Amino acid sequence: MAGHSKWANIQHRKGRQDEKRGAAFSKLAKEITVAAKMGGGDPGFNPRLRMAIDKAKAVNMPKDKIDNAIKKGTGELEGVSYEEVRYEGYGIGGAAVMVDCLTDNRTRTVADVRHAFSKYGGNLGTDGSVAFMFKHCGQFIFAPGTSEDALMDAALEAGAEDVQTNEDGSIEVLSSQADFVAVKDALEKAGFKAEFAEVTMKPLNESPLAGDDAVRMQKLLDVLDGLDDVQEVYTTAVMDDAE
Repeated sequence: MAGHSKWANIQHRKGRQDEKRGAAFSKLAKEITVAAKMGGGDPGFNPRLRMAIDKAKAVNMPKDKIDNAIKKGTGELEGVSYEEVRYEGYGIGGAAVMVDCLTDNRTRTVADVRHAFSKYGGNLGTDGSVAFMFKHCGQFIFAPGTSEDALMDAALEAGAEDVQTNEDGSIEVLSSQADFVAVKDALEKAGFKAEFAEVTMKPLNESPLAGDDAVRMQKLLDVLDGLDDVQEVYTTAVMDDAE
């Protein structure tokens, strides 16, 4: 495990998300629309919608865009109908990659994803080829310097499954996917606000990459993430050169 690089990689990822804020608005609007369509427009009774709105607010997405996306999901405004699709494959050095999409055209999406894998050194795999390498869970990362004992007590009382301290001093709290919102609320009530908190596909083992391999892998991930239909990209790769 490359726990020493956890904090650097999280900060690196957040920086890249901030750089692509306009694209993030579009993707978040899709997620809000789908969440509202599946579970209703009230975030108090729809955990998926609540998480999507929290993400949108974290990048300062305008309230009217959030409200319109909800209305498209509930049918109050006309909107496109999206379906969820997941693609699995391999990147540089055999690192596993999972790509979650929301699309109104599967043919276009799979062609775009396959092209990205092929052009940038990866291979699109079959369904289930890498999914077993990830755990669907809630993940919270707290900054180095956070009180480990106090956070552990609060996390376990909140219903978290595990608390891990990384070599760089950052602390990682894991919960079940279903308990994510409850754990997040309880931790914030106890005074602990995570730097990074979301339901994710956490790799069970990491694939450290450095030098040219790290650069090539980051390029593949960036290209995949930049596709209009792609919502999230998960990988076992850890680029130790990321800053």
